[in-house]
Amino acid sequence: MNRSEFNNLVHRLSKNLYIYAYRILRDQESSEDAVQEVFIKLWKMNEKLGEYTSVDALATTMVKNYCIDQLRKLKHINPDDANAMVHYPDSNPTPYDQLDINETYALMERIINNLPENYRVIIHLRDIDGLSFEEIADKTGQNINTLRVSLSRARKTVRDEYKKHNDEFSGNKTIA
Repeated sequence: MNRSEFNNLVHRLSKNLYIYAYRILRDQESSEDAVQEVFIKLWKMNEKLGEYTSVDALATTMVKNYCIDQLRKLKHINPDDANAMVHYPDSNPTPYDQLDINETYALMERIINNLPENYRVIIHLRDIDGLSFEEIADKTGQNINTLRVSLSRARKTVRDEYKKHNDEFSGNKTIA
């Protein structure tokens, strides 16, 4: 592989390899370093690259292994060390996010509770309890096609009400 072919490989794979590394490491600089290290290794094994069926798959595997090695190294770093390599953001929702989640849940519950009984029962059985259409048909005695239509209409009503609420909340006016 000559320099030009390698540059094309780098341009073609950089973004996807970075995204993959970031999913594992959750740190921009560490992910960039991982991709750079893999490209250096690929350049060093330049003449052997022809032996591989897919250089893309090889690069992805190398990024994954490099990232896993970095995470393993982090296990041995003292948490009080100021030079620790990666700082992971707290994955717990912030109080604001939790409030937003709670309000959305309460709003959806109100919207569903205000649906006509047939729609409310079908949404509850299908979307909340996770029953199949056959199980719902057995419980309600309704035709499966009728259930599908009713569920579609119920979901549309919920969507419309939710959108209406959000538009009112954000000050947007909807044209009826």
